[in-house]
Amino acid sequence: MATIQQISLGVRDDRRAAEFWRQALGYVRRPPRYEGDEWIVLDPPAGIAGIALALDMSESPARKYPRIHLDLEADAGKLDEEVDRLVGLGAQRVDWPHYPSDDDPEPPGVRPRYVVLADPEDNIFCVVERQSTVPD
Repeated sequence: MATIQQISLGVRDDRRAAEFWRQALGYVRRPPRYEGDEWIVLDPPAGIAGIALALDMSESPARKYPRIHLDLEADAGKLDEEVDRLVGLGAQRVDWPHYPSDDDPEPPGVRPRYVVLADPEDNIFCVVERQSTVPD
């Protein structure tokens, strides 16, 4: 069975994107595979679970409504704080027309809060607030 090795994110400026995502996720740059290797891959720090993020040079523009995007998880009660931190690193808030509304079938207590942002390369991602668990 196959497993996901890494996620490759198309960018125009790989160094700028790598610095944003390195700080956003607390990741570290993977050492070059050989002398002159310019490929930028970010890994979770040793001992921390996560998946690698590769920054792949691309000439195509980011899509307004991408078919795939990253979801970052903020601690319960810390969504606004995490969004502010990411905006401070260079992310931008996105006016997203698809936020849940009061008409959605999921009850508000079940539906997680989230905010849609774009990285400095205009790639859309979400910051989702972790649901607090209430002991039985």
